[in-house]
Amino acid sequence: MSTGPGADSAPVHKPTLDTRGRGETFSSLRIRNYRLFFTGAIVSNTGTWMARITQDWLVLSLTGSAAAVGITTALQFLPMLLFGLYGGVIADRYPKRRLLLVSQAALGLCGIALAVLTLSGNIQVWHVYLIAFLLGMVTVVDNPARQAFVSEMVGPDQLRNAVSLNSANFQSARLVGPAVAGVLIAGVGSGWAFLLNGLFFLAPLTSLLLMRPGELHKVERAPRGKGQLREGLRYVAARPDLIWPIVLVGFVGTFGFNFPIWLTAFSGDVFHVGAGAYGFLNTLMAAGSLVGALAAARRGSTRLRMLVIAAAVFGVLEIAAALSPAFWLFALLLVPIGMIGLTVNITANSAVQMATDPAMRGRVMSLYMMVFAGGTPIGAPLLGWVTDTYGARVGFATGGAISLAAAVVVGLVLARVGGLRVAWAWRHGHPQVRFVARERLATAA
Repeated sequence: MSTGPGADSAPVHKPTLDTRGRGETFSSLRIRNYRLFFTGAIVSNTGTWMARITQDWLVLSLTGSAAAVGITTALQFLPMLLFGLYGGVIADRYPKRRLLLVSQAALGLCGIALAVLTLSGNIQVWHVYLIAFLLGMVTVVDNPARQAFVSEMVGPDQLRNAVSLNSANFQSARLVGPAVAGVLIAGVGSGWAFLLNGLFFLAPLTSLLLMRPGELHKVERAPRGKGQLREGLRYVAARPDLIWPIVLVGFVGTFGFNFPIWLTAFSGDVFHVGAGAYGFLNTLMAAGSLVGALAAARRGSTRLRMLVIAAAVFGVLEIAAALSPAFWLFALLLVPIGMIGLTVNITANSAVQMATDPAMRGRVMSLYMMVFAGGTPIGAPLLGWVTDTYGARVGFATGGAISLAAAVVVGLVLARVGGLRVAWAWRHGHPQVRFVARERLATAA
């Protein structure tokens, strides 16, 4: 099997990727290196979710301000927006396993620094701001290196399955981490939660050290040189099968994934159910996301048509949830919203990775993550203002409507690029919409 540049890239003229057949849910775990990586990630992801909850609680207790919590979140995502593309250049230039050893160690040290400041009683809000920004800076390199390293561990045949299992791993930790953080905060204090988070990074470091480098799929690294950032942008701009999925996931991520804002507002202002129900709503979303990730792991194909349809369904479900008259209906809709939201993310992620030349994968994935996660400092304040001004229902429906509109527009663009047109037909008494080749329409006419 070829692993050289371009070996697993899709032709420019085909905006649909397909690897036929269904796989087993956990097939990529047969690969020793990925199994080590997955095991270490379970531990570190649990610590990451613990730290997220503890960090927000600490800032709120220090300031009494929800705006301060928003500033902390923005500072953590801001580096990805400002410097994300440079992280991709670094990921393409240096061995990714070595980069991850450095970045994971740095993330652990940030957690330990917060623990020392908190346990010593010297913690101030500017300390949290600074460390949040430092965490964001480390993530600029860690994210594209970690995303691209998956293909080096499992190869193109198992890439989709491994990407799906990574998401399932993260969502499983989302079910456990916040609960553990709540127990630690109430029982022994925030500092011990931060300390555990820092120590948990020993797990991925150990996993990386135990890997067998000879079993990794070799990828040609980009040499040092000028213009590599522009080269990555030109590469993506010339590939419709890359640029349009990234555009779509950017709109969905920026405007459709502001759940902390909406779930808080619906719990307090719409249904008046309190903090316990807020935690329950988050658990329902996490459960739906986990189901979506595991379902994606079983699928043997990655189609851009599936991405567009999933994004449209995601938008429709958000609008339906926004209009829900009863709490129980709103809560039930969060399960498919979590499931379809993860389907959008996993399908876009695996489609972009599989269509990218391995030598360019770091830069492409850094652009993907910059668009998907880096939009948070823009989308969160904007949708927060809409929610505060016009109400939670309007805010949630706005995010869904933008996601739906983006799916429709990108779907039409991809259909045009692929030489397809929309065809209407009646089948068994029901209207049916399909994309068919232009040649077929001309022949039928």
